[in-house]
Amino acid sequence: MPGERLFHVSDRPDIAIFELRPSDSGHPLNLPRPVVWAIAEPLLHNYLLPRDCPRVTFYARPDSDPIDVARLLGHTAARHVVAIESGWLAAAREASLFLYEFSRDSFEVVDPGAGYYVSATAVTPLSVRRVDDLLGELTARDVELRLTPSLWPLLDVVVASTLQFSCIRMRNAQPRPDHPLLGTALEQ
Repeated sequence: MPGERLFHVSDRPDIAIFELRPSDSGHPLNLPRPVVWAIAEPLLHNYLLPRDCPRVTFYARPDSDPIDVARLLGHTAARHVVAIESGWLAAAREASLFLYEFSRDSFEVVDPGAGYYVSATAVTPLSVRRVDDLLGELTARDVELRLTPSLWPLLDVVVASTLQFSCIRMRNAQPRPDHPLLGTALEQ
């Protein structure tokens, strides 16, 4: 991933320096030390939504099973999919975000598939850019935006596949519904 631009996405416009923060205990990496987080530009789209918006994102890796690719990506021309609940569409239309760009100097990759980088030192951003049209920014990045009443059925299929995925802010998702085909509630 050499040469990739690194960003931090925030709803705050006035961050002069990014201080070290402990990892969220619910984060799959749950790093043991405080860090500054950054996202690589090729996966920046995963964060171009309101902070609390639950989402399921995915794309094919070189080693993904062709059957999974055909099933989950076979009907799109986009390389990446970002799915959100229909109830979050208005918030996504109205929100503004700030993209802080970082120098790569102090960062190390911790999850290349997700595009996650961390720094063990405080970071001063190189620049900041306000984005008022999040949906326009998403669609300009080879992303298909999917809207669904519930993310849970898609999450279950994606997590069981060989695709690269991220499930972000799922604690804010609608409760898991009864599955219409099974007639029973699926476990969380």
